[in-house]
Amino acid sequence: MRIPDPERGQPHPTLSGAEGFALRRGSAGGSSAAELVARYGVAGRVPENALPPRRSRHSSKASYQGVLRPEKVAAVLARRAERARRALQEIQAVIADQLAGGLRAPIGALPTFRVEPRPDDGWPGGLGLQLVLGDQPVAPAGDMLQLLHSIVQDFGHIPAEYLVPAGRGLNHRRHGGAREEGEAGAPPAEFVYDEWGYTRQTSRKGWCRLRERDIAPEHDDFVARTRDKHRPALKRLYRTFEALRGEDKRLRREADGEDPDIDALVESLADRIRGREMDRRLYERRRRVERNVAVMFMVDLSGSTTGWINQVEREALVLLCESLELLGDRYAIYGFSGYTHMRCELYRVKGFDEAYGASVHARISGMRPQDYTRLGVVIRHLVGKLLAVEARTRVLIVLFDGRPDDEDGYRGNYGIEDTRQAVLEARSRGVHPFCITIDDEAQGYLPRMFGATSYVQVEDVAQLPYRVADIYRRITS
Repeated sequence: MRIPDPERGQPHPTLSGAEGFALRRGSAGGSSAAELVARYGVAGRVPENALPPRRSRHSSKASYQGVLRPEKVAAVLARRAERARRALQEIQAVIADQLAGGLRAPIGALPTFRVEPRPDDGWPGGLGLQLVLGDQPVAPAGDMLQLLHSIVQDFGHIPAEYLVPAGRGLNHRRHGGAREEGEAGAPPAEFVYDEWGYTRQTSRKGWCRLRERDIAPEHDDFVARTRDKHRPALKRLYRTFEALRGEDKRLRREADGEDPDIDALVESLADRIRGREMDRRLYERRRRVERNVAVMFMVDLSGSTTGWINQVEREALVLLCESLELLGDRYAIYGFSGYTHMRCELYRVKGFDEAYGASVHARISGMRPQDYTRLGVVIRHLVGKLLAVEARTRVLIVLFDGRPDDEDGYRGNYGIEDTRQAVLEARSRGVHPFCITIDDEAQGYLPRMFGATSYVQVEDVAQLPYRVADIYRRITS
């Protein structure tokens, strides 16, 4: 810890206000701050008789030399150290997901992180630090080196508990949790996508890396409890979707039919008055049309959905699945989250060809909040899955609770513009994206992302299970 010069009265650069200590020019009597910290330690208690005498604020004599509050200094330093620990562990989590599949380690053993010194004239003493995972040196990313040196300045070394990845990390990848698609023992399949760079106005080639995982299932009675809880609503939805399944489509501007097409007749008479040839297609008729719809549900599993938002999301999916099974539309469900552009994650809940049975029930129950919200790369990936399904109408429904947000700057205009670009790409390929949100500030950014008529805001979160099914009926009929 760097101690300020008591003659200059400068506070510690990381402390301010009541949380630190203030030093002022004063008399030569009493102990200096440097002597006190050296004698009693930053976290120790300073005896009253060791502090400079207090003087009245109204006294005409010189002000006291200073007041040292070591408990508050220690508390602030502890909070800073905790922030540094979390930041380093998050960086290690990303690195672990990128490299762990190709590391060499004895069977049954996990590769671990360590820090090694290396010559570097750019750092004090000509000595730098190298982070190593297993047997592979890790290339420095962002402020990682600065963070390592800051921790060393605080502790004199990197504590062992700082060298453990956050979240799932290496242990999760090798010993269960969310399971990547692909053969057992093989490196997980990784998909690489471009991302729209808003500031550069050009695509960042191969910028995002996405992996597909299966939700860790929870075999409980969540689906049964949801059916019981929403039984009256389910009965209404059953009637609505049953009618939708048997609904006739009205064909307009036909050469013959059961009823006149009033709009076509008015336009034809107007053409006749202007001297143009009248259109003879003046009738409308009804025809039973088989539904040929494929729908992809893209569900937000970011950390902001923790608690009852996650609960109502899962209940909404149960009501949708129950209704769609009656309707007969093909549908799939994927959750999404991730941490930076290097670790975009997609969680399979139900595939298009998968039956709505016990396995899907368990995955819906197992859906839990994860990390951040990076929409563009997930939209691009799911559009590809939709295009692989033979259907006349393909719809992508995005269910999320707020703005695009990720740790590496994917927020604000950057996140909004990349999502908008992904939506435009989807429409150009024949997919119809639609967004359902519970964010009460959605009108400030969703029209830009999805278009003024391609989103809906659900103001009451508790109504989400009922509204989602009703919205689905409207946008696919």
